[in-house]
Amino acid sequence: MSEPQFFITPGAGEKLHGMLGYSQAVRVGDRVEISGQGGWNDDLEFPEDLEEEIVRAFDNVERVLAAAGATWADVIHVNSYHLPDDPAYIGERPGRVMAEQFRKRMGGREPIWTELGVAALGAPGMRVEIRVTAVVA
Repeated sequence: MSEPQFFITPGAGEKLHGMLGYSQAVRVGDRVEISGQGGWNDDLEFPEDLEEEIVRAFDNVERVLAAAGATWADVIHVNSYHLPDDPAYIGERPGRVMAEQFRKRMGGREPIWTELGVAALGAPGMRVEIRVTAVVA
């Protein structure tokens, strides 16, 4: 078994590492696991528009994967966590935007996906968090 390699991305990853003491990704052999990524910028600020926040979260996942030598095309498993529009339903927009981003970024790969509504996420103003597992071919 390979030794784990941990990765801290520039900008937001460095800030979160300094504040909370965790890495953005770990790679063991050909398997990459990442920490949940929000739709933040490097100053840990979130856009007002939910759809933009989801797209930014996908961008941040891509950035973390790249640091560990992976891409969206290597992703096999996605968990997404959403603050729901309604306590009984996540809402139409998150699922639609997530599916659009899968089709845009994954080159035809169709990972397994669990979409969960949650009561709170790790930062004020955060409405989505995406965590993935990748296997680098």
